This record gives sequence, structure tokens and C-alpha cells, in this order.
Amino acid sequence: MIAPEIDAALRAHLMALATERRYAPNTIEAYGRDIRQCLTFLAEHLGGPPDAAALVALPARDLRAFLAARRADGAVDATLSRKLAAVRGFVRRLSRETGIEMAGVAAVRGPRRKRDLPRPVSPAAAIALTDPDLRADEDRPTWVLVRDAAVLALLYGAGLRISEALGIARRDAPVQAGVPLRVAGKGGRVRAVPIIPAVAEAVGAYLSACPHPLAPDAPLFRGEKGGPLNPRIVQGAMARLRGALGLPDTATPHALRHSFATHLLGRGGDLRAIQELLGHASLSTTQIYTRVDAGSLLAAVEAAHPRARRR
Repeated sequence: MIAPEIDAALRAHLMALATERRYAPNTIEAYGRDIRQCLTFLAEHLGGPPDAAALVALPARDLRAFLAARRADGAVDATLSRKLAAVRGFVRRLSRETGIEMAGVAAVRGPRRKRDLPRPVSPAAAIALTDPDLRADEDRPTWVLVRDAAVLALLYGAGLRISEALGIARRDAPVQAGVPLRVAGKGGRVRAVPIIPAVAEAVGAYLSACPHPLAPDAPLFRGEKGGPLNPRIVQGAMARLRGALGLPDTATPHALRHSFATHLLGRGGDLRAIQELLGHASLSTTQIYTRVDAGSLLAAVEAAHPRARRR
């Protein structure tokens, strides 16, 4: 149960996150679900729905009780951290509106998350994944295989997220090498991504093969029936290619974006330039790829150096 004034405040908060902070729709949905889940828990935990003053003055132990209950339900550290961030942001807004200090909620710290290293695929495997002939034995229309190859070429050749690739409009189709593609990424940040010849050729081949009419403002990539291409279709294509090449389960469409960054860095790419290409707001996010490359260098030394060989 949620107090009506709190429900109205929550709706306004989520609208502000969408318009002012430009959070992605999926993030807005998850934050709203997390906050409502917490409010429902607190109504039962406290014996009634809390108002704004009660939420801002909420003791840390009550918020910790909510997180402990979610962990008991099987929530992992990443999920708990998101729930805490969602609730803290909402209470912070209430604190500004009421003028009451949120000492208790501010004191709660989320679980310390160990960030996994990205797992890129090898350059040879990445190139093979963008070859439509690799799936020539499948009973699927040729244009579909060419389409999937073009999408994967964008993920690896331009470092796009799958949502960014599928969000490209027909009028912006990257068919000319050297002409940057303007991409709207997370948080509404727009970046210019150079298009290499292999990517331009893959997209051009798709346009030539696609049987559906493509209006300038419509999505570039289409499903078999002509509607916008669903990300799950690309993920399924990647799974089949993964099996054909004997790649691990970590070889997902997003792994091609990791491969783009890791391979650039390994060939001497500037970290700041890679940050811009990926659309990362912070350099610290991009710096994780230096750890990946250091690992590959160490493996190469251990495999090749005479004094490193195990007896």
C-alpha cells in the first residue's frame, strides 16, 4: 500500500528522471518497480504507509531490512545496488522538497560489487561472425543472413550497442565509408562514430537484399515480416554462429562491442578516443579495457617467453 501523495511524488520523480536526466525507459521502469517494492515493504514493516517526512527520516536499519529481505528472495549484489540507488534518489528528492535531512538513508551502503572483466572474442572470430556465408547451410532467406551480418558488423566495426544499431533510421544508413554515423547512446549522449569500409559494404549489401520498403524515418533493420527487428533475433543468430565457431557462451552480441574496444586498444588506440567512440560518460568505465589487454599480453608472454614456459 502506498500513500496517494507519495504515489504522486513518485510519478513526478520518474518523469523528471526521464526528461531532466534522460534515463533510458528500461531504467525508469526498473527504478519505479524498485521504489514501489520498497514502499510496499515499508508499509508492512512499519504498520502503515509512510508519508514524505517518514521516508526522509527513515532509519538506516529499516532500509537495510528491505535489502536483506530482497537478498533472502535471491536478489544478487547488482540488483540490490540498483534498488538502493533508486530508493536513495527518490528520498533525496523528497528531502529537498521537505527540507528534512535524510541522514538514515544516506548512511546505507550497498554491497561491494566485483566488476567482471569484459570477455572479447578474437579478431579472427569477430571477423568470421560478420560473414553471412558462415550460415549458408541454414534454411533461412538469404537477405536475413545478410541482415544479421550487417548488424553484427556494426557491433564489431563501430562498437555499437545492439539497441543503438537497431535504432538507426533508414535515412542514416551508414553506407559510405569515412562518413561518421551519429549515434544517440545512453543518457541521450550523441556521438559520431567513423564507419570503416567493411561496415559500409555489409550495410549496403543488406539494403540491396532487403525485400521490404524502407521509409526514410523508419528503422533500417527489419524482421522477416517487415516490422522492426527484435534484439532477440540478433541474439539467436549470434547463438547459432557461436555454435558453428565453437565459441563460449560469453560470445554475445555485446561481446562484439567489447571486442571493438579491446582490439583497438591492443593495436595502440588512444584510451580517450576509445571513450568517445564507445560513448562512455566517464573514462573510468573505459579503463577496464586496459585490464583486459594487460591480461592478453601476459598470456602471450607466458606462452612464448623461454623463461616463462612451465616444465
